[in-house]
Amino acid sequence: MSIEAAREHLKKWGRDQDIIEFDASSATVPLAALAVGCVPGRIAKTLSFQAEEGCLLIVAAGDAKIDNAKYKARFGRKAKMLTPEQALEQTGHAVGGVCPFGVGAQVQVFLDISLKRFETVYPACGSGNSAICLTLPELETYSGSRGWIDVCKGWQEIG
Repeated sequence: MSIEAAREHLKKWGRDQDIIEFDASSATVPLAALAVGCVPGRIAKTLSFQAEEGCLLIVAAGDAKIDNAKYKARFGRKAKMLTPEQALEQTGHAVGGVCPFGVGAQVQVFLDISLKRFETVYPACGSGNSAICLTLPELETYSGSRGWIDVCKGWQEIG
């Protein structure tokens, strides 16, 4: 079960017991924001894309959308999201619970600057009914991020 992979991963920092499991689904940004009780932007959604080798994950604010031109400029290729089957196979997490925790070394993780306007955010933890509250430095450390990037649009107008 992929929540167990995320739990095991977060145990390295003593945060495995801080995972919140909801009775209702938190598999979409609106559902997660409702479950957590926050604005949609604070939901740190993890989007999975094809890469030359393996896949790459971009953790972005829930109210942001991928800007195809920025993505292509950053990664040198068109943004092509993984299918649900590919996401499960390559990350170990099903869509709705994809997160940067407990994924293999071949998975590249990046954080989008759309998250930087929040002190804390809520990424999923491997299931469609889980989340954890993290500061941005914690998210950066726990995700093994390769850095902050700017590949999203739409969030600047929201605030």
